Amino acid sequence: MIRKIGFILVLLMALLQGFYAIFAYVDPVSFANIRGTVLASAVDTDWIHIYASRTLFVALIIGALLYFQNYKLLLLAALFGTIMPLTDGYLAYQADAQFNVVAKHIATLVYLVITSMVLIKLLKEEKTNKAQY
Repeated sequence: MIRKIGFILVLLMALLQGFYAIFAYVDPVSFANIRGTVLASAVDTDWIHIYASRTLFVALIIGALLYFQNYKLLLLAALFGTIMPLTDGYLAYQADAQFNVVAKHIATLVYLVITSMVLIKLLKEEKTNKAQY
């Protein structure tokens, strides 16, 4: 059961990152607004395209790690991934973004922490199962 929950949490993580990447490519101005860092000019979309390419990379790496069931590296990715919502939330707050934008970043942080806890439990369960054989 914990394996299925961990799989679903990580899959959602990869799919959400993929969605964000595509959204940032397709409509960079709207993406910036939703992210909470409104552009000074609509022509300043270079950073959003850079963000999109890196986000797509993250989505593909997470997807590959999930496919190969490398839960140790997925745990590290979830833990290290907390840096992004912390930074994004702080930047949105500094940009006087609406509370719901900052709250979304906080929710992402909580999601990553929960995912990490599930993956820790999954790894402990796997270790226990291996020790029994």
